[in-house]
Amino acid sequence: MDPVQQEVRIVPYAPRYRQAFHDLNKAWIDQYFTMEPIDHQVLEHPATYILDPGGAIWVALVGETPVGVCALMPDHEAPATFELTKMGVDPAYQGLGIGYALGRAVLEGARQLGARRVYLESNTVLEPAIRLYHKLGFKAFQGRHSPYSRCNIQMEVQLAP
Repeated sequence: MDPVQQEVRIVPYAPRYRQAFHDLNKAWIDQYFTMEPIDHQVLEHPATYILDPGGAIWVALVGETPVGVCALMPDHEAPATFELTKMGVDPAYQGLGIGYALGRAVLEGARQLGARRVYLESNTVLEPAIRLYHKLGFKAFQGRHSPYSRCNIQMEVQLAP
């Protein structure tokens, strides 16, 4: 196990992590795509769009430094359904299992919130992310309208009751 991985802690979001949540996500979006209006809304107002409606955000820390983030948003059109969204890991810390640890924390959080299904929207150009989602148990599905023009794959995982 990498020594850095041993130091990683996954903690619930607190307002002091707001800028990290924004910056870690903006970095990967800017690298591969273009920020869309929904990105600006969610990243600039996480309480309004994620927390207040019943979602949650987790932060991966190395020491006290945020190196990864991931959110869970309730889907108000489908009962017991949440979206895994806005997962970003600092490039200097990628490949160390931080995304997997965040994903597991999000899925456990979803179970605690009563979710039976978690879905996500992504793009196949993000090959490491797609592999990570498969490792977490997600499978491709079709049928939802995505608010993201960059979305070319939707994935879901069913959670046991």
